[in-house]
Amino acid sequence: MTTLLYTDVEEELRAAVRDLLADACPHSAVLARIESAAPYDGDLWKALARDIGAAGLLVPEELGGAGASAREAAVVLEELGRAVAPVPFLTSAVVATRALLAARTAGPGEVADELLRRLASGEATAALAVSLAASPYRRAGAEVTYEPADGDAVVVSGRVTGVAGAEIADVLLVPARLPGREESALIAVETGERGVEITPVTSLDLTRPVAMVSLGSARGRIVARGEGSDAARSIVGEALRFGAGLLASEQLGLAEWCLAATVAYVKERRQFARPVGSFQAVKHRLADLWLEIGGARAAARNAAGAVADDDPGTAVAVAVAQAHCADVAVHAAEECVQLHGGIGMTWEHPAHLYLKRAKADQIAFGAPGEHRAALADLVDVPAPV
Repeated sequence: MTTLLYTDVEEELRAAVRDLLADACPHSAVLARIESAAPYDGDLWKALARDIGAAGLLVPEELGGAGASAREAAVVLEELGRAVAPVPFLTSAVVATRALLAARTAGPGEVADELLRRLASGEATAALAVSLAASPYRRAGAEVTYEPADGDAVVVSGRVTGVAGAEIADVLLVPARLPGREESALIAVETGERGVEITPVTSLDLTRPVAMVSLGSARGRIVARGEGSDAARSIVGEALRFGAGLLASEQLGLAEWCLAATVAYVKERRQFARPVGSFQAVKHRLADLWLEIGGARAAARNAAGAVADDDPGTAVAVAVAQAHCADVAVHAAEECVQLHGGIGMTWEHPAHLYLKRAKADQIAFGAPGEHRAALADLVDVPAPV
């Protein structure tokens, strides 16, 4: 049975990440960065990759990574969610890395191994070229096609919208299909290649921008392909499910910060000569939120443990985690804004960062309703018609 407790190693990792974020990622820096043309914090990402080894956390040791499990990655995501850190850990070190790990068995493995070494060293970042709102329960779209070129190269054409992490990525992992055929492949395309155009689009969450990726006969290399099979879609579905399971930990960290910050504020803010937190209505709202976050912690830890152990019940654990944690994070952020009163509505206060991240996370890798519908099928309890 999966344990929900944190190990000593996980607590040490949490402390190291939290200390780094406290020094390098204060809210003032995040607020200033989202006003700039470079929302991602490259220096913070380098520090996480160099000092913590976060970039290669899930990469096997023989490829230069830490060889850690999803449990350790979940702890890092908790802390990044707590700080709304503008780094590509989720998109590159979790989702793209998981896709490459799955692709190693679908061949040619040497391409995946080379890319994993680059990611583990921190010299490159990657992004899976699918929409952030793509669901593991729906087949990825067929917007991109590929055709053989000279040697082992292929030429990729098409467009994908809403790709998170594309702006900072050095490599795009593009699911594509042969025209007129069901055969699919996962193709690595360097963002510096001719024909690759990445156009930022308006994003609700300014700390995790999304972009439109246009590929006009861009050259790439096949990472995985199955003759006459749906290899790429299978890999993408696995990566999205893995990402959804660990996204719950980011949502947990976000919700915990919102609760802690709100409790601290209502203890200090006075109205009618009394702390706002002494009023029963406020106490009840925060007590209800505390209970919801307790449930979210259990669901997120269970999902992280299930994907780490490749448990047969992983699909159920992930669906439960996202069905619950996504809504809890939004509720916590909404309460944070409301109970901070007028100051919580200002651009200078970080509360809006958490609300926007929570709302964006709510639709990432499948909305809660999709996870609930999938859960009903998984446990054979169909919803009423």
